[in-house]
Parts: sequence; structure tokens; C-alpha cells
Amino acid sequence: MTTSQPEIWFITGSQHLYGEGPLRQVAENSQKIVDALNGSGRLPLKIVFKPIVTRPEEVRARCLEANGTPNCAGVMLWCHTFSPSKMWIGGLLQLRKPVLHLATQANRELPWADIDMDFMNLNQAAHGDREHGFIHARLRLGRKVVVGHWSDPEVQDRVAAWMRVTRAWADWQGGKVVRFGDNMRSVAVTEGDKVSAEARFGFSVDYHGVGDLVAVMNDVADSAIDRLCAEYEEIYTVAPALRKGGERHAALRYNARQELGLRAFLEAGGYLGFTDTFEDLHGLDQLPGLAVQRLMGQGYGFAGEGDWKTAAIVRAMKVIAADLPGGTSFMEDYTYDLSPGGELVLGAHMLEICPSIAGNKPAVEIHPLGIGGKSDPVRLVFDAHEGAAVNVAMIDLGNRFRLLVNEVDTIQPPHPLPKLPVARAVWKCRPDLKTAVAAWIHAGGAHHTGFSYAVTTEHMEDLAEIAGVELAVIDADTKIRDFKQTLRNNEIYHHLAPGLGGM
Repeated sequence: MTTSQPEIWFITGSQHLYGEGPLRQVAENSQKIVDALNGSGRLPLKIVFKPIVTRPEEVRARCLEANGTPNCAGVMLWCHTFSPSKMWIGGLLQLRKPVLHLATQANRELPWADIDMDFMNLNQAAHGDREHGFIHARLRLGRKVVVGHWSDPEVQDRVAAWMRVTRAWADWQGGKVVRFGDNMRSVAVTEGDKVSAEARFGFSVDYHGVGDLVAVMNDVADSAIDRLCAEYEEIYTVAPALRKGGERHAALRYNARQELGLRAFLEAGGYLGFTDTFEDLHGLDQLPGLAVQRLMGQGYGFAGEGDWKTAAIVRAMKVIAADLPGGTSFMEDYTYDLSPGGELVLGAHMLEICPSIAGNKPAVEIHPLGIGGKSDPVRLVFDAHEGAAVNVAMIDLGNRFRLLVNEVDTIQPPHPLPKLPVARAVWKCRPDLKTAVAAWIHAGGAHHTGFSYAVTTEHMEDLAEIAGVELAVIDADTKIRDFKQTLRNNEIYHHLAPGLGGM
């Protein structure tokens, strides 16, 4: 699925105290930094140089211009010299785009023998950054701060991480998720306040009856189904019974009809993701399996059982990771191996795990499901590849949203799984299973997650900062006593923070 590639604006602050010559030098150096960053090959989005700002009216105009430019995903702020922060108040209070404060300077090493007062006046970013930092803190401005010389690869990588998150944030703004059917009956964690979610995150959630999807599926041409079935046989290891001429080929054709119908529906509605539920399959012959897996592989967010929050976070994680290797999928912690010293999690779902995380060539198979009351569904079966990954849940706590992250290490299944005909991942939790699961439960973590090898905790921290929501992290350093206290502290902070406002 094609995602937009927005741009990032580079805004440099200074003042007229130093004269026109230094201001010209500030502009030249800012343009040089922008050109070098764009040419580094490490950044996923283009940076656009904007003329330097030296007066309150210029700051306000630039911030309003950024707000009104849909292709501007965020702004990078830098003070080459000293930019008095009172002149930024009016603009920053209006700004509605994500902010990165780049605390850098034009030169890397100091020319010790040649430093004079002209040099000091021109190159006082250390001074300007603190003035910038104060007004950001005073206004309670959510932002990312990256410190170091602009040519440093580590600095560029941290900027790149933020850019990927701004790309996902821009994708959410005005985006839509569609539910085919409602949430799974009597399940709490998949529920949520859709109005609050739209106000906080920018995406809306629509409802459509399954019959609306079936009507689109019925219009799919047989010739398109023929082509897609041929594609399945070319890409995957298709079970003989499902191949053309096999006794169950009709089931594969029906899945192709589901995929083509779903894609047409999503494209027509401009949807970023979708949900379904096995409790509402009226008019469908199968619970969508292969179709959902393929659409996730093409970039759509998805979650089962009506879980629109997880569908949205899977979409965001896919956009964050669009240019990174590793893969991202809908996931569920399904069952544990509690062998002493070797505790593991087996993650899976009924059918819907994305092939982007496959470690082997996926096989297209058909098996009974035993749930949903429909005919046997077609699905991709594979093992996820090895590597570090994260599980991320979005939780509605009533008074706020929480993003919960657990860092994990995915391994090959220690034993074959010949009787488990679904896609699956096996991982070790950080710091260990007992601590991680206890922390997850204390935090109210959902059983559905977004799972990714490409997305990192830093990405989720940036997303939480932009959205103004809580982030809780379970990693190698987590201790339950400290984690519980952090949750309590967060409860107080997020209760009080809205009252602090921007003043």
C-alpha cells in the first residue's frame, strides 16, 4: 500500500542584534545543514529549508504556514545564535505539527586559536538551545530533543526515527479504520471511546455491516480471481488440494474473492485498516484468513474481534517501518511454555498473522477452524524469523490512552509444530517471562498487539510524545516494584497535566 512521503520543515531562529552579516551566515549555514542531512542517505523524509525567523510575527506566520500545509509532517527547530524565546510564544501556541528540537551547531570542533567575539556571537547554539528549551518547557510543548553535531550518524538516526513517526502521525490525521461487524461480545479490552481516539490521535472509526462487504465481493470478476489464484501458486507453497484442478480449489478462489473485495472496499472508502469478528460472518462462507494476511502484507492495519485500536496501531507501526526490514504484524500472546529457565511465549492468532514477518516460504493450507461456524478457511502457515522485536498495545483507560511496549527476542520454535496450522512466532520476553507478563497485566495490557522487528521503543516514545499519551515500557531493566510505582506516578501526572495547559 502506497503511503505519502511528507516533508519536514527546518526553521532556524536568530535575532537582529548581531547585524545583517551574521544573519546571512546563519541562513547559509542552515541551508548547508539541510543539504547535508538530505544527502546523508540516512533520513526517510526530505527536509525543506525555511527562511530564518528573527521576529515574533515571523515565527507565528511560519507556524501557521506549517499548520496549513498538509504535506508538512513536522518541524525541526534550531537556534544557530540566540533567539529570544518570548518571540516564539505566539507561534508555538498555534503550532499543531510534531516538533523536533535539534540541539546542534554549525561547526563540530572549536577553532581554539582563532576564537574571537565575532565567532562567539555567531556560534552560540549552546546558549540559544537553553532559551529554546525553556520556552518549550514553559509552554508544556511535547517535542523530541536530539543533541549532537548534525553530521554524527547517531544524531541522524535519531532524527530519522522521529521522521518515521511523523510520517505515521500524518497518515493517521483524517485517516479511517473500518469495522466489519462490532466488537466481540462481552470482551472488554477491545472496546474503547472512538470519539476520544479521534480527538487524541486524528483517525476515525467507521462501522459497516458484513453485508456491505459481501455486496462488493459479489461484483469481483472471475478473471481477476483467476489471476490472483495464479499469483498465489507462484509466490507460495500451495497445498495440492487448493491448486488449480485440486478438489478444494474452490475454497482458494473464494479467498481470492475475499481479498479482491476487501481491497476494493478499503480503497473506495480510503481506509487505513479494518477489523472483523468471527461472531459476525453473515453472508461469508469463510472467516477471512489468507485475504487478511495478504492485505496486512500490503500495508493495511488489521486486528481481529473488532479491535479497532489495535488495527490503528498496526497501521501506524507499518507506516513507521515502511522503509525498514523485518516486518510488522497483528499478534496475540496465545500460550506459554513455562519450563524452568526456558520460559517462552507462543504468539499467533486464529489465522491472521502478516507474512512480512515470515522466516520461511509461507504455505497456503486449508484446515478446520472449530470456531465461527463457517467452512474451513484458507490461511498462510509459517514461522516468524529470529530477531529482536517489540509488542505494542494501545489501551483505553477511560481517562486517557496508554501505549504499552514489551521488548522481546524472537527465536525459532524449539520443537516442530506439525499440528498447529497457523502462522506463529515464538519469543523470549525481556527481562524474563515472569516479570514481563506480570508488568503487562499490572498495566492492563491487551491480548492483541502490534508486533514488529523494525519498530523500536524509541519510535513508540516519539509517538506517545506527539500524541500526548502515556507510555509504559517493559524492557531488560524492568523491575515490578519500580514499574508499579511508575504506573501510579503516571496516573497522577496524566490527571493533572491537562490542567497545566500551555501556560
